Amino acid sequence: MKTIALILSSFLVLVSSFAAERRPNILFIIVDDQSPFDFKFYNPKSSLNSPNIDKLAAEGMVFDSARHMGSFSGAVCTPSRHMVMSGRTVWHLPIGPGARNHCPPNLEQNTLAAVFNRAGYDTMRTCKQGNSYEGANKQFTVRHDASKRGGTDETGSTWHGDQVMNYLNEREATKDADPFLIYFGFSHPHDTRDGRPELLAKYGATNHADPNTLPSLHSLQPPLPSNYLSKHPFNNTHADVRDEVSVSGVWKNRDEATIRNEIGRDFACSENIDIQIGRVLAKLEAMGELDNTYIFYTADHGIAIGRHGLQGKQNLYEHTWRVPFVVKGPGIKPGSRVPGNIYLLDTVATLCDIAGIAAPESNEGLSFKPVLEGKKETMRDVMYGAYCGGTKPGMRCVKQGDWKLIKYDGMNGTVHETQLFNLAANPNELLKEHGNADPMKTNLADDLKHADKRKEMEALLLAEMRRVDDPYRFWDQPDDGLTPPPEPAPKAKKKAKNKKAEK
Repeated sequence: MKTIALILSSFLVLVSSFAAERRPNILFIIVDDQSPFDFKFYNPKSSLNSPNIDKLAAEGMVFDSARHMGSFSGAVCTPSRHMVMSGRTVWHLPIGPGARNHCPPNLEQNTLAAVFNRAGYDTMRTCKQGNSYEGANKQFTVRHDASKRGGTDETGSTWHGDQVMNYLNEREATKDADPFLIYFGFSHPHDTRDGRPELLAKYGATNHADPNTLPSLHSLQPPLPSNYLSKHPFNNTHADVRDEVSVSGVWKNRDEATIRNEIGRDFACSENIDIQIGRVLAKLEAMGELDNTYIFYTADHGIAIGRHGLQGKQNLYEHTWRVPFVVKGPGIKPGSRVPGNIYLLDTVATLCDIAGIAAPESNEGLSFKPVLEGKKETMRDVMYGAYCGGTKPGMRCVKQGDWKLIKYDGMNGTVHETQLFNLAANPNELLKEHGNADPMKTNLADDLKHADKRKEMEALLLAEMRRVDDPYRFWDQPDDGLTPPPEPAPKAKKKAKNKKAEK
C-alpha cells in the first residue's frame, strides 16, 4: 500500500508540474466602434442584451479607465489598430507625422503575432479588412479577414464567429496542444449597422436607407443618452472629415427618431457579437481549454451616436476616448473592478508578460499584469488623448484624477475652445446646452473658481504633448520651435469603373 501511495503521490506531482508549466492561451476580442456605455456594467440604464460579455465582466476584471491614445486621421481605427499591434505611442507609429523620425525600421517583425510565433504559439486572426496595420496582420499564421457588416450570417458577425469555430474544430481534430493566440475581431458595430432582422425587431429598429424619410419612433428603441444634443455647440475642428455621415443609413441629422433608431441598430449588431462570443466560449469549455485561457474584450475606440450632438469617433469625450475593457483568466479575481489607466497600446506588453515572453525592444506600452494580479489599481497617473484628423492642430485632452481638460484649435484659427470637467461630479461631460442646474455639471474652463485647476491642467497637457513628441502646438502654447508636419496632399478622385469592369 505504501508503494501504491508513493506512486500515486509522484504522479500527482508530475501532473501538477505539467499544469504549472503549461503556457496560457489568449483569446483577444476586439470590436469596431463601441462605447463602453453600451454595457450595463458601465451604464446600468443600458438596454443592450449581452449576457456572454456581461458574464465575462462578472467573472473577470472590468477597467474603468481604458483608452486609445488618439488619431491623426479621420479613420481613427487605423492608428488605434497600429498601436494595438505594435505597442507604439500615437506619434511613434510607422504611419502619420512621426513615422520618419520616431519609428524603427522593420517594425512588423516585432508586432504581436510575430513575437508570439517566435515563442512557439499558434496564431490565428479574423477581423475586418482594411483600416489596420497590414504588415502586422500578415504575421498571423492563420488569417481570415473580411469586412462583414451585413444583416445575414454570411455577411455579418456570424462569419467571424465561424472562422474561430472552424479553427478550434481543426485544433481539436488534429489534437494540436500548442498554446494559441486568437485575435477575434469583428467588423460591427461599425456603420453601416445592418442588423439581423430578429435582433433589430428586439430594439424596435430598422435598417433605414432613405435619407428623405425619417425612421419611425418605436417604444422598444433605446432611449436617448443623457448627454444627447441635436447639434454640437461649436465646430469641433473636423471640418469636412467624416463624422459618420457619408455611409448609407447614418445621417447628418441628429433628431430623436434618427438617433434612437441608430442606437437600436448598434445594439442589434452588438448583441450578435455577443452571440458569437458565446459560441466560442462554449467550444473552449467543451475542449477543456477555457480555464487556461485569458480572454480580453475591448474595442478600437468608442463612438458618439447622438451624444454631444455627434455621430462618430472624431472627438475626445469619454464616450469615444474610452473603450470597454474586460479581462477574465487564471488568477484574476472574479467581479473585480479597477481604474487601470491603461491604453490599448499596452496590449503587446501585457500579453507577452502573461505568456512569459519578453516584449520586443520597440514596445513602448506598459504591462498591466500587476493590475490583473491585484497588485496595483492603476498603471499611470496621467492620460493623454489626441485627435487631428481634420484641421490642425485639432483636439487634445489630458486627464488626472477626476479632472479632464479638452482643447480645440482649428478651422484656420477660428475655433479656439477649452473645456474643463470634473468627471466625479459630471461623468457625462454635460455642457450648458444640456440645461443642467448643477454648477459643477458643466464646462468649468471659464469659471474663476477653477482658474488654478485650469492652469494646472493646461501645464499638464503641454508636458504630455512634449513627452509623446506631439508635433503640434495650440494657439496659447509656446511653439517650442516646432515646424508642423506638412498637410497631406489631397487624394485624387478615383475614376468611375465602367459597367464591364464592375461585372
